[in-house]
Amino acid sequence: MGGDINVALIYGSTREGRFCDKVARWAGGRILGRQGLNLDMIDPAELALPPYHQRERPPEVEALCHRVGLADAFVIVTPEYNHGYPAPLKFVIDSVNSEWRAKPVAFVSYGGISGGLRAVEQLRLVFAELHAVTVRDTVSFASAWEQFDEHGELLAPARAQTSMDIMLDRLVWWAQALQGARQTTPYDGKQAA
Repeated sequence: MGGDINVALIYGSTREGRFCDKVARWAGGRILGRQGLNLDMIDPAELALPPYHQRERPPEVEALCHRVGLADAFVIVTPEYNHGYPAPLKFVIDSVNSEWRAKPVAFVSYGGISGGLRAVEQLRLVFAELHAVTVRDTVSFASAWEQFDEHGELLAPARAQTSMDIMLDRLVWWAQALQGARQTTPYDGKQAA
């Protein structure tokens, strides 16, 4: 198994003037800088998703599910709002179901003093429920607005780049392992009786 890994980077914020754009561009650039990784950037602000409480999936939700289904791994870029993750991110996660199963999820978080880590800890619980595997290593930007310049470049990139490299190493390992496992034995996600 030596094919490329399809990574979907998912924006966690849809706020106007959001800082997420800078962090997601930086993370996306690091992903694209690695050989063997393909990138699909999924921005909820561009999706115009309708309510997902319908019996049948509307076309917009089907398109999102298709994109998530094509991914072998995920990088979630999330801020921390009020000690949690944003509602638009939860909406994207809940709009999709089986397409998350048996795939790895990594996190790049940002915020104030905590750097978004409280949001990440909550997201780990959500993705466990969806039968996804979260990567332990993360990238976190405390006081993120002080770490990037006006062009979205990190002022002191060494530590974040090292953290991102380690996280991507782990994400690729899990993506390859789970991809092989899904090909050998399809994962159905059924609960034991």
